[in-house]
Amino acid sequence: MTGFLTTHVLDTANGVPAAGMAVDLYRLDGDARRHLASMITNADGRTDSPILPAADFAVGRYELLFQAGAYFGRSDDPRFLDDIPIRFGINDPGSHYHVPLLVSPFGFSTYRGS
Repeated sequence: MTGFLTTHVLDTANGVPAAGMAVDLYRLDGDARRHLASMITNADGRTDSPILPAADFAVGRYELLFQAGAYFGRSDDPRFLDDIPIRFGINDPGSHYHVPLLVSPFGFSTYRGS
């Protein structure tokens, strides 16, 4: 298998990469949720390496959990946005999957990037 998974987070409220955001990756199997990786975004809003490297890449359902509330340092109780889960499927073990997040304290969007 040669595929891998990457992410990129952009802080649209401040117009900068979201440096220092914690991101967790889980594999979903029915009702089971298995933690695979934890990373922090770098100065460019990316992880320093693929969040799911080729050696661990497999067809299946996954969840990226972005800790946006902690990143923005909001003290609202409860925060409008806190942890943002993005669930997606990988069906081609030879492809590069890129899941970017555009985020502000009050909204977000994602898509399959390249």
